[in-house]
Amino acid sequence: MSKTIVIGSDHGGYNLKSVFIAKLKEWGYAVEDEGPDCLDSCDYPLFAAKVCNNLAKDESKLGVLICGTGLGMSMTANRMGIRAALCSNEFHARMAREHNDARILCMGERVTGQGLALEILKVFLETEFGGDRHQRRIDLIDTVSK
Repeated sequence: MSKTIVIGSDHGGYNLKSVFIAKLKEWGYAVEDEGPDCLDSCDYPLFAAKVCNNLAKDESKLGVLICGTGLGMSMTANRMGIRAALCSNEFHARMAREHNDARILCMGERVTGQGLALEILKVFLETEFGGDRHQRRIDLIDTVSK
């Protein structure tokens, strides 16, 4: 399990990002905050790119991206080649890690309550990749997407 979490948001996910950072530190994780550092309107692809570039340099890290819905962040991260999963419940988070080896959890601050969001984060971080047949399917993603 990774002990370093790289996190980023846009203005629509800034408040939840702040909650996550505090909780991650409480849980004993090292946190690398890729921004933003205020609520001013900003462009989510720039912050998704910062998180993805950080993760590309160190495969032991996991990431979290938060915007208003989580959609833009997940689209950007997946386009950059880092498996990202938009999760709206704990089952999504468990399957994203166990079956798909997702490295980035994407969430929407405007659509997921804080309590549920923290439970989703916890499950995502505590679930390990299952390997075996799941690795074969992940390899197929790379094959069919080229």
